[in-house]
Amino acid sequence: MRRQQRTPSPLPRWRAGRRIPTPSSAPVTRAPSADRRALVPRVGLRGVTQRVRGFISGVAGASPARTALLAFALVILVFTALLSLPFATRDGRVTAFHDALFVAASSVTVTGLTPVNTAEQWSFAGQLVILVAIQIGGLGILSMAALLTLAVSKRLGVRSKLITQEGMSTGRIGEVGSLLRVVVATTLLFELALAVVLIPRFTAHAGSLAEGVWHGIFYSVSAFNNAGFTIHADGLGSLLQDPWIVWTITAGVFAGALGFPVVMVLLKQRWKWSRWNLHTKLTVTTTVALVLGGALLIGLFEWSNPATLGQYGVGERIQYSLFGSVMTRSGGFAVYDVNEQYAETLLLTDALMFVGGGSASTAGGIKVTTLAVMFLAIVAEARGDREVTTHGRTIAPGSLRVAISVLALGATLVLVSTMALVAISGESLQRPLFEVLSAFGTCGLTTGLTAELPPAGKYVLTALMFAGRVGTITFASALALRQRRNLFRYPEERPIIG
Repeated sequence: MRRQQRTPSPLPRWRAGRRIPTPSSAPVTRAPSADRRALVPRVGLRGVTQRVRGFISGVAGASPARTALLAFALVILVFTALLSLPFATRDGRVTAFHDALFVAASSVTVTGLTPVNTAEQWSFAGQLVILVAIQIGGLGILSMAALLTLAVSKRLGVRSKLITQEGMSTGRIGEVGSLLRVVVATTLLFELALAVVLIPRFTAHAGSLAEGVWHGIFYSVSAFNNAGFTIHADGLGSLLQDPWIVWTITAGVFAGALGFPVVMVLLKQRWKWSRWNLHTKLTVTTTVALVLGGALLIGLFEWSNPATLGQYGVGERIQYSLFGSVMTRSGGFAVYDVNEQYAETLLLTDALMFVGGGSASTAGGIKVTTLAVMFLAIVAEARGDREVTTHGRTIAPGSLRVAISVLALGATLVLVSTMALVAISGESLQRPLFEVLSAFGTCGLTTGLTAELPPAGKYVLTALMFAGRVGTITFASALALRQRRNLFRYPEERPIIG
């Protein structure tokens, strides 16, 4: 007898005296609102902070160069909004957008170019905003350069990474927090030392302790960050008759232009030449050569010019020649009117502004290490050497390619911007070229053309200050981070050059 197969019953099933509802008959109930809130996981402030930090770290890790560009652009827009407000001006009026944007970009990029007189246009609150922008911009530039250097070092081998980290002097490999703390502490320590020297001198000149403290702090920050902003209507003017002020500002600009990695090596190794890394040796030797050579040529060209050095004694002529040589490379402070200089001095100033200061510093330009590497490559090629060597080290071919790229980028930016400024202003070549190189090198010296330009010309210089300050750092780091391994090699052939 065949056993019949039992079909499932549509009725509810029972087990152990308790009804087990089927999916179709399951009751649908809603929890009270309080219970629903209790079911949602609570995210505290710490969790939100961790999520934000994780998001920022992910974005920055994906493209450090792009993140740096966006961060600086946002900071410039914030300070543009602040300087546009009535409280920032002496007359209580709203500043035109192109002027506020220009001054904000000049402050954050620590350039020093300005279309208005800082002492006459801005109130104390406005000058304080400019000071904060200079400080944030200077710290941001140093921190960005240090972090990008750290990012580049992570792509290197173990030995190269150790050498790079030794040059950064952070103490531990890959410790970003320690690196940033060292950057901030070193910057503030140098600025404090400059302020301690400057405050008594400015107090004596102003006759007021409050003004002396304010002037001392402002000029110490402006000098170390190579900003070149002055809060006196005539610039430093008669204050430069005081040797204490002259040499303190000169020392501050010189130290700021060396670069954070060099300063850290000097603080750690002192004057033990054999323990310096190659970057420090190249930066110090090239910087000293440019300063002394520039001072010698400035003194030679302007010695008998009655409108410039000719009005001073022999000692002051030597002093101001050195001062001018240091300032042309990124400082931006001036002793006399730039327009009174001879044409050959203006051309020399153009060249020094284009070179700028040290890598990972607040100075602009193509950087002295780029010039040094290019010079060494030319010497090696003239000698017929296959490799570029100096101080017992071989310079990697990748570094040479980056130097060539930075030089080409800088020359292209200067060329395009000069053509645009000549077309906008209707001036001959000399003044627009000077303003363009001052903006690209974040120097701040001016022939007065910046204040005469229409808004279109100011926008050109604003973009150039941003590109010259942030662009060269991010461009060089992006090239260094971009590594591609080829699985094959084409046959070698030499084109005719020259």
